[in-house]
Amino acid sequence: MLNIGNMDRRITIERVTETKRASGSVAKVWAPVATVWAEVLQQTANEFLTGYGEAETGTVIFRVRYRPGITTADRVTYEGVAHGIAEIKELGRRDALELRGEALK
Repeated sequence: MLNIGNMDRRITIERVTETKRASGSVAKVWAPVATVWAEVLQQTANEFLTGYGEAETGTVIFRVRYRPGITTADRVTYEGVAHGIAEIKELGRRDALELRGEALK
């Protein structure tokens, strides 16, 4: 069940786009798709233990209202840190999405 009151953080969902420079070359840049409210969940203790302490990848789960079109090719920016989307899980019947992100280096 989705608790809207827990969605107290702002995240930006971004998608890579191609732009043409004046020189004619093509540059790939991240463009914002949406800035939404999210609940930010840290990695659970169970997930940490299954990695035997090697879970220092910066995994964070972002829970947002359902939004169609988000793919693992997109990324989430939260507090100035970009997180690649590793997994997307639908909650309920299009109630919400859980975006499992890993901090990009």
